[in-house]
Amino acid sequence: MAGQRPGHTLQTTALVNEVYLRLVDCRQMNWQDRAHFLAVSARLMRRILIDSARSRGYQKRGGGALHMSLDEAPSVGNEPDTNLVALDDALKALALVDERKSKVVELRFFGGLSIEETAEALRVSVETVVRDWRLAKIWLLRELSEGNCRGA
Repeated sequence: MAGQRPGHTLQTTALVNEVYLRLVDCRQMNWQDRAHFLAVSARLMRRILIDSARSRGYQKRGGGALHMSLDEAPSVGNEPDTNLVALDDALKALALVDERKSKVVELRFFGGLSIEETAEALRVSVETVVRDWRLAKIWLLRELSEGNCRGA
């Protein structure tokens, strides 16, 4: 949520609540361990944020948006929703090249997991996560920069 634009209507507590509701609805889910739970939670957070960003992208400005004062909906970041959608598209492209690096970004960025928690969730070493995180950030930066150049 730290990467969202000011005035973003989806607050951190609302995001966590939505993830909880979706997890509770998964009564058939056979949780393997804490790492499995964290990975599924991160995936759900990503889906909710991307769906929210995409739905706003299709609406006209102000169309049906709930307007709140800053006291009611504190600002959670500076980046526009279009950057979140672009990141999701870039992550999908990264998954085609290297799925584990894509999962590292998903767990760290959307799930907020530490390097150690990410290593546990993916059942790899901390060094592997550090390396994947560094390379994924470089790959995504290049991909997102090229995307901006194509649109210019």
